[in-house]
Amino acid sequence: MGAQSGGGTPAVPFQERYLEDYTVGEVVDCGTTAVDEDEVVEFARRFDPQSFHVDAHAAAGGPFGGLIASGWHTASLMMRLYVEGYLSPKASLGGPGVDELRWIEPVRPGDTLALRAEVLESRPSASKPDRGLLRTRVELSNQHGRTVFRAVVLNMLRTRPR
Repeated sequence: MGAQSGGGTPAVPFQERYLEDYTVGEVVDCGTTAVDEDEVVEFARRFDPQSFHVDAHAAAGGPFGGLIASGWHTASLMMRLYVEGYLSPKASLGGPGVDELRWIEPVRPGDTLALRAEVLESRPSASKPDRGLLRTRVELSNQHGRTVFRAVVLNMLRTRPR
């Protein structure tokens, strides 16, 4: 769970960061999470009850050849890793959205997903000097190294108090 920007560790841990501590080009490994079959089915029953998400028997004969996680569940797993391994709790002010959200390959029960985050932009606001915009490309890869999810996440962060 360390940052990689030229192979080093960040000068400021993510828990203590402000907007200006996120350097364009920095890549951070944000940890891993296991995909649990019961959680896949429970999430889908509540929010995305398509047969290939909720019924292993029906899913076996479906388009994916077995049970897969809802893309929204996959996005939720990403968000948990993003919050726990990248986004500063000290500076986060929420976010205006997500761009380029893509579910690239199915996520299956038993997969282990790893999140990498790359800082694309870190810019102070012209109208509100106490905050700014952080744009981050996130990618989830499975245990085979295959990218299964990609997005660009936008966050508003506080700047360092002066």
